[in-house]
Amino acid sequence: MMHVQYISDSTGQTTGVFIPIEEWNALKEKFKGIEDLIIPEWQIKEVRERLSSYQKSPDQALDFDAAMDDIESDL
Repeated sequence: MMHVQYISDSTGQTTGVFIPIEEWNALKEKFKGIEDLIIPEWQIKEVRERLSSYQKSPDQALDFDAAMDDIESDL
C-alpha cells in the first residue's frame, strides 16, 4: 500500500502529492523510464476542463460500470 500525502494550498485545494522516496524508487524500478514521462500541455488542459465540468455538474457524470454495460449491450 502506498503512503502518499496530499499537499493543499491555503484554500484547501489539493495542489500536489508527496510520495516517500522509497516508494518512488520502487515505482521507478517497476516502471522503467517513469521519471522521463512528460504529459503534453493539451492533455493537462483537457483533464482540467473535464474536472471543472464535473465539479459544476457531478450529476451529469456516468457510472463507469453502467456505461460499459450500455456499450456492451449495443455490440
